[in-house]
Amino acid sequence: MLRQVASRGLAVLRGAAASQRTCTSRVSSSSPSDLLEQTRRLGALSREYSTALNLHRNTGDNNPEVPFEFTQANLERVKEVLSHYPKNYKQSGIIPLLDLAQQQNGGWLSISSMNKIAEIVGVAPIRVYEVATFYSMFNREKVGTYHVMVCGTTPCMLRGSRDIEAALLKHLGVDRNEVTTDGKFSVGEMECMGSCVNAPMIVVADYSNGVEGFTYNYFEDLTPESVVEIVEAYRRGEKPKHGTQNPERLNCGPAGGLTTLLGEPKAPPCRDLSAC
Repeated sequence: MLRQVASRGLAVLRGAAASQRTCTSRVSSSSPSDLLEQTRRLGALSREYSTALNLHRNTGDNNPEVPFEFTQANLERVKEVLSHYPKNYKQSGIIPLLDLAQQQNGGWLSISSMNKIAEIVGVAPIRVYEVATFYSMFNREKVGTYHVMVCGTTPCMLRGSRDIEAALLKHLGVDRNEVTTDGKFSVGEMECMGSCVNAPMIVVADYSNGVEGFTYNYFEDLTPESVVEIVEAYRRGEKPKHGTQNPERLNCGPAGGLTTLLGEPKAPPCRDLSAC
């Protein structure tokens, strides 16, 4: 038995060594241009499974030379945010400051805005970048005035979220993470929004009124038809009713109304439940 195990282990090691030699010979025989092309293909493949790039590329309106400063009103909000944390833990305010900068900047974070936040809290810029790239709610490329995010987690997918996204993209004439030509709408994906019982659902980040009027509303129990109606309501300048879009439901209650828990709950016979 021991001899069989040892021989099998040796065969596995020999196979691994042979595979490594083959890979090495392929790489060494490839020209620099071939290796570059292989890298590009791998990068394109990985991006098919991602909603956005996790790297920064300088553009004319998004590079470290483009200045960013908080408005005077938002500087007061910065001070208020930082007042909640000890002076030696100002970096704890990175997330709310990123959110504030995104609202001021029309829904996205420029590299300069992240650098400014790093300067304010006294950390290396990479400490801000790693937070901004981790959370999908932070947009590092321009989005529409109304940024629509479709829940892509399992319960919503089982309830038809892919049909919701397809209806949005077709109606608006864009791909995911693209902005419509009028700059009003963009469509992205988001992870669980916490209301699986009302799946499928979207959230709309409304940047039409700046920081003061910013809203972030959830729309639930959607169909491909109802999600298009919501988009058109925003296009007309209306504020559509958020929450469930099923007229037979009240919030998260069942369609048709409650069938149990119809009365007031009975109070316990005494305050000390363990002594009852």
